[in-house]
Amino acid sequence: QVHLVESGGGLVQAGGSLRLSCAASGRSIRVNTMGWYRQAPGKQRELVATLTADGRVNYVDSVKGRFTFSRDNGENTVYLQMNDLKPDDTAVYYCRLYSPSNNYWGQGTQVTVSS
Repeated sequence: QVHLVESGGGLVQAGGSLRLSCAASGRSIRVNTMGWYRQAPGKQRELVATLTADGRVNYVDSVKGRFTFSRDNGENTVYLQMNDLKPDDTAVYYCRLYSPSNNYWGQGTQVTVSS
């Protein structure tokens, strides 16, 4: 069974930084595409970034140059380094593991950016 556990969220002032973690168990992140999503109050969940098994990363335009998606295969954990945070980045952030048979989600971690 696959479990994803996010951590690292919190309250930060605009311009600050946070690093989110997503620890996976039951499946290797090395052979799966991973994704970070976010959902702001009253809005639909949106894709933030993806990281493929071969290391290709794609970001939504609004976070390019500010966010960095990385992974540690030994820890079976992915990270989202978020710099220069803006109030519009306020949301619950979710980790996702893509697989042909299913898609797995973590429980989410709250990020709040004050102006």
